[in-house]
Amino acid sequence: MKQLLTGDEAIARGAWEAGVKHASAYPGTPSTEILENMAEYEEVYAEWSPNEKVAMESAIGASMAGVRSMVSMKHVGVNVAADPLMTFAYMGVNAGAVIVTADEPGMFSSQNEQDNRNYAKMGKIPMLEPADSQECYDMMKSAFELSEKHNVIFMVRMVTRVCHGKTLVEVGERTELPIKEWTPDPLKYVALPAHARILRVKIEERQKELLEASENSPFNFIEWAGDLAPGKGAGEDGKRIGVITSGPSYWYAKEVFSDLYGENVSYLKLGFTNPLPEKMIGEFIGHLDTVYIIEEDDPYIQEEVERIAGKTKFDGEIHGKDIFPPYGEMTPDVVRKSLTGNSLPLVDYDREMIIRRPPSLCAGCPHRGLFYRLGKRKDIMISGDIGCYTLAAGAPYSAMNSCVCMGASISVGHGAQQAFNRAGVNRKVVTVLGDSTFFHTGINSLMNTVYNNSNTINVILDNRITGMTGHQQNPGTGFTVKGDPTNMVDMETLVRAIGIKHVKVIDPNDLKAVDAAFDEFIDLDEPSVIITRWPCVLKKFSDADLAEFPGLFSTKDVVQPNVCIGCKACQKTGCPALIFDEETKKVHIKETDCVGCDVCAQVCPVSAITKADGSAPKFDKYK
Repeated sequence: MKQLLTGDEAIARGAWEAGVKHASAYPGTPSTEILENMAEYEEVYAEWSPNEKVAMESAIGASMAGVRSMVSMKHVGVNVAADPLMTFAYMGVNAGAVIVTADEPGMFSSQNEQDNRNYAKMGKIPMLEPADSQECYDMMKSAFELSEKHNVIFMVRMVTRVCHGKTLVEVGERTELPIKEWTPDPLKYVALPAHARILRVKIEERQKELLEASENSPFNFIEWAGDLAPGKGAGEDGKRIGVITSGPSYWYAKEVFSDLYGENVSYLKLGFTNPLPEKMIGEFIGHLDTVYIIEEDDPYIQEEVERIAGKTKFDGEIHGKDIFPPYGEMTPDVVRKSLTGNSLPLVDYDREMIIRRPPSLCAGCPHRGLFYRLGKRKDIMISGDIGCYTLAAGAPYSAMNSCVCMGASISVGHGAQQAFNRAGVNRKVVTVLGDSTFFHTGINSLMNTVYNNSNTINVILDNRITGMTGHQQNPGTGFTVKGDPTNMVDMETLVRAIGIKHVKVIDPNDLKAVDAAFDEFIDLDEPSVIITRWPCVLKKFSDADLAEFPGLFSTKDVVQPNVCIGCKACQKTGCPALIFDEETKKVHIKETDCVGCDVCAQVCPVSAITKADGSAPKFDKYK
């Protein structure tokens, strides 16, 4: 049976058919949909974990206990999970285990562009790289078999185009597997130095087995030019041309090289990419005059090919990052420009500047009121974090001065505050992060702040959901990934338990309440926490939400045109529902977007904004 699936959907389908019983993850584009699809299978226990390290450890425990397990995350998530991952690579598995890393060449929604193939190499973790949805499915099924055969966790390295692109997949049925027996084995699973030294030696023997598996893997194959014997395909200049590639770059390369050289190009398609098949690479380049290595990000394959070329005394040309960019997606346009010497930028990072349409906070976003007021304060430094609210760094708020990684706002802010205090600089540091980010790694940072006596103001934006990645549940929402009710972590109780004495919970749409909270805490000589509590305007509201936030479905706001003076003060709140009419020189509110949050009504100097039913706004006019 064939189905049209994204790579993420195909990963989930392959894992399900492979008999996976345990799946854990932390949401992050472009990996999020993997666990969301796993949660649809009733045979699979699925969980959103507070962070990637916990997700990794959860999967490790399930593997030890005897069930096939998987963990998925975006590329920067592997940084968080690296501690247990590197040690688990020493230990080996009981039941098969797979980690899926979704890398993001081009950084569409990420703070960096790291190549996680380097993690596989560093940790001596075998790795598969799919080029399309069919390979996602096939490789996932194979990864669990190989994991158990070679006693090691496998890595499946995805990239954005494979994660979100759709291709046809030939699918099958689930294989239900018995739980493997668990028996105590301290030498394998207790990572004492004495035990790890023994395991370290075994890793090298395992590498030899994996190299043999890579050499014979169906995911590594050669396509010689046309129907000719090896070494006889020649380009238009008489040279024998070959391309070595992996992932979606394989399809990009075939499109471009077919246009430029017709059928006179040979291809080495690599799918089992750690360890790389040395003999196969040596055989391939040995029949060629010119070799092109096309891969996204780092010269991971290129370095190995050059090593093998030196060993085999290959005397032809090898081209990799000397002509192809070391960053961004290796799309057909980029490959073509690189090969033809086109003067246009190889990677067009200015593509979004053709039409200036920067992202903005949604109409009715509960973060808007906070950042509108926070941006007005000139005596503070604002340490930000990863989430929708990172958009506050830009106009019209200019209310974020740093953003490093998940959960870093509080600890970065602590370090900055300590530096200011010791230097005698009178500047308060305000840290800002979301509820899911707080549970991810912000808790540890806040403990550090309390323990080391910082006097930062720490703002937790509690919008009752993981907003940026598409509304996933977290420990503060009261529901699991499968939608089952569960225990909700009480954030206020938690921060008080950590040692915060000064805690204030406010509605961030109330601008006077926002200012009052900061005014109260600005001169404190100890840490404080402000929790802004109002649900994301786009989330699916639960009965608990409706009970806790009775004003959720407030009457929409409208502008009285006979009162509006066209000063645009309301537009400085950054709400996209507020439209200025150049003809009338008045502002009107787009009815379909407005949710009646009343932030704009509070800043209008002439009270031109009222409720659609004629009633007064729910908050007093702001001074």
